[in-house]
Amino acid sequence: MEELKKVEKWEKDQSDLWFWEKLGRLPFKIIDKWTPDFIQRKIGVLLDELGQYIQTGGGYLSSVSKVSSYYPDLDVSTLETVEKLPISTMDTAVEQITGNRKKLATLQGASTGVGGVFTLTIDIPLLLGLQLKTLQDIAICYGYDPNRKEERLFIIKCLQFVSADIIGKQTILAQLSRFDSPDEASKREILSELQGWREVFFSYRDQIGWKKFFQMIPIAGLVFGAFINRSAVNDIAEAGKMLYRKRRILERLAVQEE
Repeated sequence: MEELKKVEKWEKDQSDLWFWEKLGRLPFKIIDKWTPDFIQRKIGVLLDELGQYIQTGGGYLSSVSKVSSYYPDLDVSTLETVEKLPISTMDTAVEQITGNRKKLATLQGASTGVGGVFTLTIDIPLLLGLQLKTLQDIAICYGYDPNRKEERLFIIKCLQFVSADIIGKQTILAQLSRFDSPDEASKREILSELQGWREVFFSYRDQIGWKKFFQMIPIAGLVFGAFINRSAVNDIAEAGKMLYRKRRILERLAVQEE
């Protein structure tokens, strides 16, 4: 119950600023106006990638068979074993993954920030892939299989949560709190909403837009790109940790009540 209170406090702290949401659209309006069609088409490939991820996992799937690599000091070989680990042990594994991914994101952002607006169009799909991969690894750390379509839906909702406004965050939290409910209507509600998954991408794109604005400056974008990508991965990792953590805690409390 104490651990659940920590997650609920984090949920209450989530907020956003409408001003920044509107300002976030500005960089992409500039990109749309100045960027050649062939580069805009590359940005559009993200739509297909995100749809493929929901259906098949695309090329982002983490390997559940290597679950022992997440817990090198423990005798862990299956997700069933992971499910029984202490929450604090799971948290430690997630923190290690987050630290490694933040370093990778920093290097990626710096390297793609050198070329300004043109390399920015490459950086966005790379960053999305890194975030999806991070969320999958977090799922495994808490004993969930990202190969299952249901888990891929949960991961997309985590991604949507980070890029949502205040009202959107509240709606998503309410949906995810019923994610493991036997009530099929709840799952159908989530699935039907995700059928408009293009909106997920555009909200994601706009949310990181203002952060990417200064990365559009050649050379100087190296510094901004490193900082921004590191921050983006940190945000998605924090959300993934808290949302998966809450699921695991609620499941254990439900077992105790039985």
